[in-house]
Amino acid sequence: MKNTIAIVVGLLVFHGDRFSTAEDVNLAPAAEAFSSHVTGGTSLAALNDSLCPESSHDQGKCSYGNWPSQGTQWVEYEWAKPINTKEVKVFWWDDHQGVRLPADWRVKYWRDDEYVLVKNARKDEVKASEYNAMSFDEINTERLRIEMDGREQFSTGILEWQVVDAGGSPDFPPSISAGVDRFVVSDGKTYLDSTIDAVNAQGSQIDVLWTKESGPGTVQFANAHRKRTTATFSTVGEYKLKATANMSGMSDSSTLVVQVIDPPPVDHLDLIDTRSYSIQSPLWSDRAKAIVVHWLPHCIDKISDPLLKEGGVNNLAEAAKKLAGQPHGRHRGYVFSNAWIYNTIESICIAVMIDPQGDEEMIASQAAMRETLDEWIPLVLAAQEPDGYIQTYFTLNGLPRWSPEHRSDHEGYVAGYLLEAGIAHYLMTEKKDARLYDAARRLADCWCDNIGPSPKKPWFDGHQAMEIALVRFGRFVNANEGNGEGDRYIELAKFLLDCRDNGTEYDQSHVPVVEQYTAVGHAVRASYSYAAMADVAMETQDADYQSAVMSLWDNLVNRKYYVTGGIGSGETSEGFGPDFSLPHNAYCESCSSCGEIFMQHKLHLTHHDAKYASLYEETLFNALLGSLDIEGKNFYYPNPLDTSAKRYPWHGCPCCVGNIPRTL
Repeated sequence: MKNTIAIVVGLLVFHGDRFSTAEDVNLAPAAEAFSSHVTGGTSLAALNDSLCPESSHDQGKCSYGNWPSQGTQWVEYEWAKPINTKEVKVFWWDDHQGVRLPADWRVKYWRDDEYVLVKNARKDEVKASEYNAMSFDEINTERLRIEMDGREQFSTGILEWQVVDAGGSPDFPPSISAGVDRFVVSDGKTYLDSTIDAVNAQGSQIDVLWTKESGPGTVQFANAHRKRTTATFSTVGEYKLKATANMSGMSDSSTLVVQVIDPPPVDHLDLIDTRSYSIQSPLWSDRAKAIVVHWLPHCIDKISDPLLKEGGVNNLAEAAKKLAGQPHGRHRGYVFSNAWIYNTIESICIAVMIDPQGDEEMIASQAAMRETLDEWIPLVLAAQEPDGYIQTYFTLNGLPRWSPEHRSDHEGYVAGYLLEAGIAHYLMTEKKDARLYDAARRLADCWCDNIGPSPKKPWFDGHQAMEIALVRFGRFVNANEGNGEGDRYIELAKFLLDCRDNGTEYDQSHVPVVEQYTAVGHAVRASYSYAAMADVAMETQDADYQSAVMSLWDNLVNRKYYVTGGIGSGETSEGFGPDFSLPHNAYCESCSSCGEIFMQHKLHLTHHDAKYASLYEETLFNALLGSLDIEGKNFYYPNPLDTSAKRYPWHGCPCCVGNIPRTL
């Protein structure tokens, strides 16, 4: 039976599998939006995407703002044909920072080649977290504008702007987007999800049809008449698929390209664990010495400071006091301030395995770092709760574990770094000292015991790191113990990734990971997520994971990749902009370079292809190595292509400080 989509009220706007209806026909989705200024990280698409904000402080998928512009700013709609309206509704955005509710606003329309005020405008005072309606005498126009007066030094923003049909407006054709180009392995499937915007005041129906436009073989659609479906392919090669939407004789079509490729080899290359080693390259010998003699001792001094406001080992000490029933202080710094402790421990363990080749400065520094491990590891162990859980922010604040309300509090981010530090310390001691490794094992088991399919709980972290670490930990346990003892950790990594859905692009939880084909959101979180997906694909041979990873790699490297190998233009919050938008004042955070290297490394192991090694070397030499100065005393957090800013010795955000040395 042919599947049709009926418009029963006059407006249906589709996003994913969702659609919204309204008694008042909203004409906004049929318009093109313009503005006096758009803040990086926000979008004009927010104005008429028909998403329903929960509050003015909604930090969800899409918002429009004009920060740092002040004073009077404007947004406007333009339609292909004149519409009739006598009412608009605006849901204002207030991010509690630079964007606030406007002091006042007004509506103008295009008449006789100029914008004029609507007549007899009636509106209430500006209110947060609800639609602000303005009614006026009916107008017929192709263009409508809102002018907003900012309060004091603040900018303004909008989450949604509706234009209510007054009756008699024309029909508009549907608009359909097939989606982004992607890869799929030959024995897998691709997930198709067209986006359809349709406005029709008369009431109608929409027919959707997927067809093969070109390609070397046959295409089998699960249901060619559904906007959301899957497709499989009979042979490798390039295919073009077309999605068509038809409504009352008006139609629109859109295409996407699918590259069908052979799956990677069943047997992947093995990760080589770090052991005692020497460096013969003058370049790397000098860089390693700078890190060992200058950067890591600098990090140790900062993190060991009991008064460090950003939070160092003082958080471990206070958590240990609380667990022992003693008076204790508060958590300091960011919720994830444990991260640079674990990163630095891992870096130390790798650094002391370097053969100093008689260099007295190296020898002295390595000896001091061993003493640091002897001081820090007991602090870590004392801050670990009896069941293996450790996160000092949660322990000191008595917060519930793994709750949706605390997804942004980095439980998995810091836990993952402890797992990797535990492996590094175990290897450094030639497996003779298992204190930190055992603590990491207890932590991993704690997560496995609580998170998973029912009766356990589903969950995912807002910042991916645990997923990478769990796969590495599981692989390490399997290599050392055999009998599949580490499989449960790999399975949990996949489960955490599979739980990502119905969230935001910012943390790559907007759709299931196997349906993600374009790099979006925060670039560090993204590169970590994609590296973890590559790990899971390598270990499980899951075709959907393999397809998604190759699609993400292609989008990243061929559309959002700097010549240095850096990623993250900074046009969204520490993240990606549109395809091929790569301004010279790039963000290119050092941690995103680390994640990009991790991803390319996993793909090299999976596909046995040197091109991935070439790419992670490119990022290593150009985007990451230069973040730390020659002496190893100052660094860059972001790495723009063009800057006159000097490097600096510290940053309050506990990520790049420890991630740079452990990766190098």
